[in-house]
Amino acid sequence: MNRRSLLKAGTAGATALTAPFIIRHSHAQQYRAEYRLSTVVGPAFPWGKGGEIWSNLVRERTQGRINIKMYPGVSLINGDQTREFSAIRQGVIDMAIGSTINWSPQVRELNLFSLPFLSQDHAGLDAITGNEAGKRIMQIVDKAGVMPLAWGENGFRELTNSRREIRTPADMKGLKFRIVGSPIFTDVFTALGANPTQMSWADAQPALASGAVEGQENPMHIFTAAKLHTLAQKFVTRWGYVADPLIFVVNREVWQSWSPADQEIVRASAVDAGKQEIAIARKGLTKADTSMIREVEALGVKVTELTPAEKGEFQRVLKPVYDKWAKTIGADLVKIAEDAVARRG
Repeated sequence: MNRRSLLKAGTAGATALTAPFIIRHSHAQQYRAEYRLSTVVGPAFPWGKGGEIWSNLVRERTQGRINIKMYPGVSLINGDQTREFSAIRQGVIDMAIGSTINWSPQVRELNLFSLPFLSQDHAGLDAITGNEAGKRIMQIVDKAGVMPLAWGENGFRELTNSRREIRTPADMKGLKFRIVGSPIFTDVFTALGANPTQMSWADAQPALASGAVEGQENPMHIFTAAKLHTLAQKFVTRWGYVADPLIFVVNREVWQSWSPADQEIVRASAVDAGKQEIAIARKGLTKADTSMIREVEALGVKVTELTPAEKGEFQRVLKPVYDKWAKTIGADLVKIAEDAVARRG
């Protein structure tokens, strides 16, 4: 080997030896002092508590390399829940625990969980998210431009109102209900004869208090945490028509800026936080534990549990809405989810 070849070989060897250190230094340079995590609500709610758990687990497990600050109230985008998914893709938000309902205007397949009476119960919801339908949803979210990591849960959305007990679709006629900004909810409440009004949660609370809006639908833990009994909500109907899973995600560029080892830590922490958050969201709302129902009743609120026959009447009225949206979502995906629910334990 001549002198020039030796010099080239030496240079190549030096590059090979230093390359790993250069890569590590590059990763270190790209790590930020703070990563912004968006949630709709704060730690007083299971949803926000999930964000707090995730942030703490990541900080501890990365020994402070990744520090996450939570921004509840979707404050990074001025409270507009339906803009959250687009903001994550654009990098306005680094991380989020988002509602499938809020993100469905950008990812139509997420409307799967808003099909009325698809999930039926917790076992049905787990059957969807934990099997092929859930895997396909995660792949779709990935393809849409963000990194999905784990499932969480906001819960089954129950009816509340200030006027009367609701047992039949006829009982909803003419009542003004606050709904989220997703078209399927407009179709559902219109089909039931109600007057749906889209507004943010921040706007909904004073509207309920003033009587400008008479009802709303949300998981039971929101009833207690937000003290809805002080906003004239005297009647609750547990109909379990729609579940609202949450998805833990990271902006694509942020994800790629982390080392593979830290990516795995963030993913595992999301899975662990999701499991803990789901347990918190379901506390007091299972067959073995109905303590949250008793808590709401103790506030002087009438809680109505629909019979299977009464639920069936709502399902009958909403069948055209279900069929319409099943086509929009994708018949194959809906069929996979239906089969999973049918096979649930």
